[in-house]
Amino acid sequence: MNQLEIGIWEERANQAQAALDSLFWNDTIKMYNIETPCPNGECNTIFHYWWMAHAVDVLVDGLQRTGENGYAERISALHEGLLRRNGGVWPNELYDDMEWMALAWLRAYQATGEEVYKNTALLLWEDILTGWNEHMGGGIAWQKSQLDYKNTPANAPAAILAARLYHAFGEAENLEWALKIYRWQKEHLVDPTTGFVWDGMNRTGNGQIDKDWKYSYNQGVYIGAAVELYRITKDPSYLEDARLTFSAAADELAEVKGGVLPDEGNGDAGLFKGILIRYTAEWVKADAAAVGAVDFLRRNAEALWEQGKSEDAALFGTDWTLSSTGIIQLSSQLSAMKLLEKMAELTKDQI
Repeated sequence: MNQLEIGIWEERANQAQAALDSLFWNDTIKMYNIETPCPNGECNTIFHYWWMAHAVDVLVDGLQRTGENGYAERISALHEGLLRRNGGVWPNELYDDMEWMALAWLRAYQATGEEVYKNTALLLWEDILTGWNEHMGGGIAWQKSQLDYKNTPANAPAAILAARLYHAFGEAENLEWALKIYRWQKEHLVDPTTGFVWDGMNRTGNGQIDKDWKYSYNQGVYIGAAVELYRITKDPSYLEDARLTFSAAADELAEVKGGVLPDEGNGDAGLFKGILIRYTAEWVKADAAAVGAVDFLRRNAEALWEQGKSEDAALFGTDWTLSSTGIIQLSSQLSAMKLLEKMAELTKDQI
C-alpha cells in the first residue's frame, strides 16, 4: 500500500467527518440532527438513541486516527446531550440500543481515559444483563416489554460487548457471558450449513425464525462477536465462523451489484451496511487469510466515493452506487463514514 493511497482515504474520511460536523451537529441540543437539511432543528421529532451511539463510534474513529482534540470535545458534548435527552439516565427499553451505546462509550473511554464513559458503559451492561432469560432456550430479549422475543440484534452485539469488557478489565464473568451468548446465538440463529445469520425467533409468539429478514447488520455483528472471542481465546474455530458468515453475506447480499452492498432502505436500515463493514474490517485485522474481504471493502469504498457521494459535500445516502441528493439521514451518513474510516485505518496499517 503506497503513501498516496493512505493519504487519499484519510482525506476522504476527513471530508466526511467535516460534513457530519458542519451539516448535522446541533449545538442547541448537543446532539446531531437526524437529517440534513434540517431547518432550525425541526427534523428532530424522534430520538434515535442508537443512531447517536454510532455517532459516538465514528467520532472515536476520527480521534484514534488523527489525535485531534476536537473529536474529544465533540464526544464530551454528545455525552452531555444524550444524557439530558434521555431524561438524565442511560438505560432505555431496547436491549440492542443499550448495547450499541455501551459499546460506543467503552471505546470512548479507551480512547480518552475519561472515567465517566467507563461508568456509562458499565451501568448499561448491568441493565443489559437483565434481558437474559430462558425463553427460547436462553438469549437476551430484544425489548423489556417482550421478553420471549430473541434476535440477533440483541445477542451478537452483547457478545461483542462482553468480550471487550473482559479484554478491558479482566473480569472472568464477562468472558463467561460472551461465550454463553455466542453459543446461544450460533445454536439458534445461524444457518449451520451456510453460516448466514438469521434475524430473530418467536417475534409473533409462534416460535418461528425470521429467515426471510436478510440484513447486512446481522452478518456483521456475528462476525464481530467471533473475532472478539478469537482475540481472547486464539481458538481458530471462531475465525472459521467469521469466514463462513462473511462468504454467505457476500454471496447473498452483494452478488447482484458486483460485490457492492445493496440499498437496504432509509431510517434504521441506513446503518446496516456500516455495521457489516466495521466488523468485516475487524476480521481483516485478525485474520491474515481474509484477503477477499480486503477487496470487498475497497470495492465498496470506491463505489461509495465515486458514485454515492453528493456533488456538494461528502454526504452519502443509502445507495452507494447512486449520487446522493435531497435529504440525507444521519443513519446513512454514519454508515458510509464507518467505511471511509475503516479504509483509512486499514491502508495506514499497510493491509
